Amino acid sequence: MKLLKFETNRTITFIIISSICLFLSLVDSVDQFLHFNLAWIAILLCGLPIIKEACIGLYKEFDIKADVLVSLALVASVIIGEIFAAGEIAVIMTIGSLLEDLTVQKAQSGIESLIKLTPQKARVIRDNKELMIDADDVQIGDIVRVIAGETIPVDGIIIKGEGSIDESIMNGESLPVDKIVGDDVLSGTINQYSTFDIKATKTSSNSSLKRMIRLVKEADADKAPIVSLTDRWATWIVIIALISSIGTYLFTHEILRSVTILVVFCPCALVLATPTAIMAGIGNATKYGMLIKGGDVVERLSKIKNIAFDKTGTLTHGQLSVVDYKSFSKDYDDETFIKILASVEAYSEHPLGRAIVSYYKQDKNELLEVENFTVNPGKGITAVLDKKNILVGNLKIMQDMNIDINKSIIKTSEDFSTKGCTVIYLAIQDKLIGYVALSDILRQESREIINYIKSQKINPIMLTGDNQNSAQNIANQVGIDNIYPSLLPEDKMNIIKNLEAKQSPTCMIGDGVNDALALKYASVGISMGAVGSDIAIEASDIALVSDDVKNIPYLLYLSKKTMKTIKLNVTFSIVLNFIAIILAMTGILNPVVGALVHNLGSVFVIINSVKLLRAKNNINVNYNNIYSFTNNNENTVIA
Repeated sequence: MKLLKFETNRTITFIIISSICLFLSLVDSVDQFLHFNLAWIAILLCGLPIIKEACIGLYKEFDIKADVLVSLALVASVIIGEIFAAGEIAVIMTIGSLLEDLTVQKAQSGIESLIKLTPQKARVIRDNKELMIDADDVQIGDIVRVIAGETIPVDGIIIKGEGSIDESIMNGESLPVDKIVGDDVLSGTINQYSTFDIKATKTSSNSSLKRMIRLVKEADADKAPIVSLTDRWATWIVIIALISSIGTYLFTHEILRSVTILVVFCPCALVLATPTAIMAGIGNATKYGMLIKGGDVVERLSKIKNIAFDKTGTLTHGQLSVVDYKSFSKDYDDETFIKILASVEAYSEHPLGRAIVSYYKQDKNELLEVENFTVNPGKGITAVLDKKNILVGNLKIMQDMNIDINKSIIKTSEDFSTKGCTVIYLAIQDKLIGYVALSDILRQESREIINYIKSQKINPIMLTGDNQNSAQNIANQVGIDNIYPSLLPEDKMNIIKNLEAKQSPTCMIGDGVNDALALKYASVGISMGAVGSDIAIEASDIALVSDDVKNIPYLLYLSKKTMKTIKLNVTFSIVLNFIAIILAMTGILNPVVGALVHNLGSVFVIINSVKLLRAKNNINVNYNNIYSFTNNNENTVIA
């Protein structure tokens, strides 16, 4: 990266110096004073590197690119003494090449960030002693102890204890997963509380997290940059130019006309056609909080046929919140019930508990004094309030503790579960008091975005690590027909790769580490910059810095508008070139006038591209149609 930055800065410096020298070369007094044409400096600084690259390409790979024709035009101009024309061509072509290089530079893959997530140490039980060793030294069959707050170092099976695991790094699921003896756990996931022992089933080098790192590394090799439009046509341009030049000389026997053809055929405007439009399009996107990391991204985005959405943090906000609560007891109204529950959960480190407390404190700060608070993984939370025993847990825990639950309450729990919610109950003195339902919150604009995507003949898809009920609930609300639930990172990647293999270019939109593979293998990866992980942002092609998916419709529109601008630029450039050739063949144009014609073409291309900077986000998408779930307090969009 340092070398790339140095070369870019050097090229910019050469362009500035060369441009100044070209301008001064037009002043007769300067040339007379120096006894030297300053345009030679432009040829040396900007022209020689072009000729060098053309020779290397021809000699090593016989690769005919636009720089071959540029080199012929440079040499021809120098031979006939048109030094200014040669210098002008060199500077314009170097500017075009610099713009193209800047627009195709790749963002870093984020592999270093993934490696930082890999646990370096592991607690291994050997001979009844707890030893701290390097995670890479853990062998299959070793007993590894994981305490609260630690990252699990290797894949394994719980053999002792219970815990609540944050698996968002692997599946994007916003809710932690309770694990008991016999359950599998994956490396890179986090034990949120309690302590348990696992039996290693894989070594660190073969763990799920290390495998994901290897796949991310391989992704860059599979996503080759798009070859520039000028270079695609360079071989034919060179052949036509040489035939035209030689033919004109043989027919007229005038070397000046022949050389002029090479000069006017030099594809200055054509070289500028793509990078200027791309740079303008990227600049426009930046105004709306969308960072596009390469020019080839814009072209790929304009051709996509599918958009795959992660659910959590993309279609939803990725934050747990209370969506409903209710008291069943005449002794406790709804507000008293939520106050008691928040007072108990205030002592808990569980994400569900923190979400309940956060919701309660939005309007109220008063909490009750609680005694004997105890967390029993798999058995709920117990506490004492006003000398009364309190139990907090899910439906199964309540049933296991012989709390009386009627059928209507069970149905309520099932209804919320089908909506992708988690339901927590509170019992006092072995009597059920009430429930609270929590869920991720659906972004209000998600449905209208999906409607717009469909209107553009693009197929929306959901790829999520969440369960079937949660995924189906969101899909129904936003209007996505194709859903793939309960996916691991590799599963998402394979679905993307299958679509790409069927010549169905796909854009992936995600926010978490678990989306990094899919973001890399998709034709275009878009990450949520504000809430997304650093790894997802670095693995993507576009980052939504403002965390605003409402800009997706405009992003699609802008990519197509940019490509239309490029096509107009290219068409104009080619037409101009052929008109100039005819004029050169008839002797109307000489090399200097031919170079000025190039300037006119280049100016048109730049002005036409700059118009993209003034484009505005006027896409008409109605974000007022919000699908809501009504609770007893407010309207809330739930996931």
